[in-house]
Amino acid sequence: MIELRPLRKQGISMVYKVFLIAFLCIAVLGCKENKEKAENLSITGIETPKGVDNIAYKWGEMALTATAKDTDRFQPRPTVTSRYLGLIFVSVFDAWSRYDDKAIPVYLEGVERRPESEQTLKNKEIAISYAAFRAMNEYYYSDKELFAGFMEELGLDPSNESLDPTTPEGIGNLAAKAVIEARKGDGSNQYGEEEGSNGEPYFNYTGYEPVNSADENVDPNRWQPKYFSDGKGGKFAPGCLTPFWDKVEPIALKSADQFRPGPPPMIGSEQLEREVKEVIEMQANLTDEQKALVEFMRDGPQSVQQAGHWLKFAQDVSRRDNHTLDEDVKMYFYNQVVAMDGFIASWDSKMYYDYARPYALVHKYYEDQKIKAWGGEGKGMMEIDGSQWRPYSPETFLCPPFPSYVSGHSTISGGCAEALKLWTGSDHFGEEVELVAGALTEPDNLGDTVVLKFPTFTETAEMAGISRVLGGYHIQADNVAGLELGRNVAKEVWKFYKKHVGEE
Repeated sequence: MIELRPLRKQGISMVYKVFLIAFLCIAVLGCKENKEKAENLSITGIETPKGVDNIAYKWGEMALTATAKDTDRFQPRPTVTSRYLGLIFVSVFDAWSRYDDKAIPVYLEGVERRPESEQTLKNKEIAISYAAFRAMNEYYYSDKELFAGFMEELGLDPSNESLDPTTPEGIGNLAAKAVIEARKGDGSNQYGEEEGSNGEPYFNYTGYEPVNSADENVDPNRWQPKYFSDGKGGKFAPGCLTPFWDKVEPIALKSADQFRPGPPPMIGSEQLEREVKEVIEMQANLTDEQKALVEFMRDGPQSVQQAGHWLKFAQDVSRRDNHTLDEDVKMYFYNQVVAMDGFIASWDSKMYYDYARPYALVHKYYEDQKIKAWGGEGKGMMEIDGSQWRPYSPETFLCPPFPSYVSGHSTISGGCAEALKLWTGSDHFGEEVELVAGALTEPDNLGDTVVLKFPTFTETAEMAGISRVLGGYHIQADNVAGLELGRNVAKEVWKFYKKHVGEE
């Protein structure tokens, strides 16, 4: 018995040591697991939120709401809102980059990358929220209360203007500040700062005037303004929208004219004669599905314009693929830089060629000829004189008020579709939308309910492009050259994107 005691003590000691080691291992693993949970815990209390729950997605929704409100206040101005969206998501990206291992900001300078221990989901959320909030306050200033309310919903203080480069709040504010400062004087004339603007924002400082008036078409190859209904029994002819946009500095392109297409077909050419005839025949045979496509891509009341439309498509991808915050930050950044630079490239071509729209071209080619065409709201298809032809569009917005070549819809759609294809690594899209034909154009003469299917990104872009021909806003040359221009822009911006995410 006496001899056994040391053995028992030794056994107890060994068991105790084993137990202690096991306990310490569990504790360490538990601490590690808790640390990982803490790093993945959102400010909303959700662990690793994805899809609609991630805060980058939520700020994307807020940007779309702000764009729609901007359209209601200031009428459609797709160039201007594309720049707003582009710079908002550059601000978000730059703030996020300080909490990523490799990313390089676009405009933010002098702010160190945060150590790995601080690269938590919560810090990323706070930083990108302040960046988005400050950028939206600058560009969509009419809705500051809306944005402040959303910050409070997230549990963040909208009055925190810290510029401390060691905190997520400070980094977010600094990122937006850097973008705003860098883009002042970029040619957009946002602040009326360009010479000759007299302090009026977005004033036409280039002095562009169309060679044709709404009443007289002296050069049918060139753009002619058209009369719109003011909705009150009167009419007005809007001037050219932002004719100086070709002077805006791109973010990723080397210059606005880097991919400028060759010239459009001129009057007297077989190509133009054929394409003008095609526009007439397409309109005369519009199906309900085609009418719905024209209206969907035209994007009616509460419009988010083309950049916003493709941000919506990007959000469809986020929901489909259950994106994390990191994935959405990167995808929106690439997508919206393509849209912003795409508009600059498109306007370069538009202002360089100053080309006519089908509205005037049909009148030129078919004056004094009877054709089958859409007679206007409530009239349906009928036989009219060629000089009375008009697009399938409401009286209050007959056709876009700027030159035709190339199509902006085709450029942005071609570019953003290519961007989503490159970013996801697949052309598959798989979205669809249900619409009532005619709802936005002839509400008293509604067609059937139709479902538009978008199987691939490429097909979606081509549907957007052809919708502009079907609607009578463009000839095929505008569409084809626009799609190609957009794809060239997307491929160029892809190189810029890869550099800034640290993959090149």
